[in-house]
Amino acid sequence: MNAMRRLLETSPLFGPLVLRVFLGVVMFPHGAQKMLGWFGGHGFSATMQAFTQGMHIPAPFAFLALFTEFFGSIALILGLLTRLSAFGIAIVMMVAIFTVHLPNGFFMNWTGTQKGEGFEYHLLMLGMATALMVMGGGICSADRALVGKTKSRG
Repeated sequence: MNAMRRLLETSPLFGPLVLRVFLGVVMFPHGAQKMLGWFGGHGFSATMQAFTQGMHIPAPFAFLALFTEFFGSIALILGLLTRLSAFGIAIVMMVAIFTVHLPNGFFMNWTGTQKGEGFEYHLLMLGMATALMVMGGGICSADRALVGKTKSRG
């Protein structure tokens, strides 16, 4: 129980609320593309096939990436298991940087003149996720409510 409590504990700061909601809102459409086919995405089966057959990512890791982008983004918005969700997003962003975007340089492809997208977006997401791993979910988070309930029992 002590480990779970430490995972959920957070201070009543406003900054983590802003970080987690924006990170979750920006990440959700990416997860929904992959999981549900929303926002012009291909859905779960096609994404799993692209990851496993096209990119040669082992199926369990491909599934974890889809799960993290979709459910992790929702959990961040709610402030539920914030540190764990942020950790998952951070891993997804690091993998995206090192497997896809690093060869394209730093900058996004704003003008359409480079071969692919750079990694600046992913680096920002990684920074936000890292801050949330350190600070927790902040004020108005499910984590804070759960710890508060636990405190009142013991």
